[in-house]
Amino acid sequence: MLKRVIQIAFLFIGGALGFVFLPPLYEFINLSSNPWLNNPYVSVILGAILLFLLSFSLSDYFVKLIVWMEGILFKVPAADLLFGTLGLIIGLIVAYFVGFAIELIKFPILTQVLPVLLSIILGYLGFRVGFTKRDELITMFSKSGAVSKKKTLDAANSALGETKTLYKLLDTSVIIDGRIADISSTGFIEGVLVVPQFVLTELQHIADSSDTLKRTRGRRGLDILKKLQDERATTVQITEEDFEDVQEVDLKLVRLAKKMGAQILTNDFNLNKVCELHHVQVLNINDLANAVKPVVIPGEDMQVVVIKDGKEHNQGVAYLDDGTMIVVEGGRSFIGQSITVTVTSVLQTSAGRMIFAKPKDEQVA
Repeated sequence: MLKRVIQIAFLFIGGALGFVFLPPLYEFINLSSNPWLNNPYVSVILGAILLFLLSFSLSDYFVKLIVWMEGILFKVPAADLLFGTLGLIIGLIVAYFVGFAIELIKFPILTQVLPVLLSIILGYLGFRVGFTKRDELITMFSKSGAVSKKKTLDAANSALGETKTLYKLLDTSVIIDGRIADISSTGFIEGVLVVPQFVLTELQHIADSSDTLKRTRGRRGLDILKKLQDERATTVQITEEDFEDVQEVDLKLVRLAKKMGAQILTNDFNLNKVCELHHVQVLNINDLANAVKPVVIPGEDMQVVVIKDGKEHNQGVAYLDDGTMIVVEGGRSFIGQSITVTVTSVLQTSAGRMIFAKPKDEQVA
């Protein structure tokens, strides 16, 4: 079908070209005196036939070109394409006005060459600016309209008794971790949990891995998602939204969070930092776990079982029930024993909490 359309287009283009260019050609080869040949209708027919015959050898190449361009355009997000086109139009408008001013110079070379060059350069620059600065332009226009619309939206929401839907995006690490299901079941997480399809795809790849450990983690993540869907009171949505121009899952999550005005639930330290750079609100499960852990004060005594030696000389390592590591100075000789230790200091970060202690008897001594 596409090939037929291209051949018909060649037919009409050939007719137009024949009407324009064949009469001067007749005059050049001294055939303009022939009324049967130097005729507009004959020129149109000859031009259409010639280009139509040429289309049989060129149409396949045009079909491949159009299919290739379709493939590229379909992969480009609609917003990028829209802003790129708007930038192209603005660039061409600026080039037109500049070219109009150049015509006043009355210099033949400038008036003929510069407008064409300006149209190409400014059109390309406008497209690139609109394409690459899409997020900034959206933010700028949204901020300018936010002040004027805020009161209207607030009044409408209060009148209808509606509240803005809170979306929380789940990344791969927080799903595999599994604690999100327990937190969700307590009702502390408000809003809608959103799982992007590209996160599900990454989970599936992990679950299909040849590595036993990775395969187990991937399957655990899929089980956690099923548990969330079965037990959660509010909705768990799966969105097909994707960004083909971005390969990294973390950057896709950040862009999707910006687009939806959502928060990101994670326990990935690096993603946490990326979200901070992009001014996207992130809820770190490790931060939550640290916040609800029992407070340990330096000087407090506790009963622990020393399990193994530490990294430094004569250190022992013990753990609380919630997994918090306790480094016992001079505790190597107590491995396998339950002893009373006194807390000396506590180190708390987004990666976890670590307690440093000494055996009580040694400290008393």
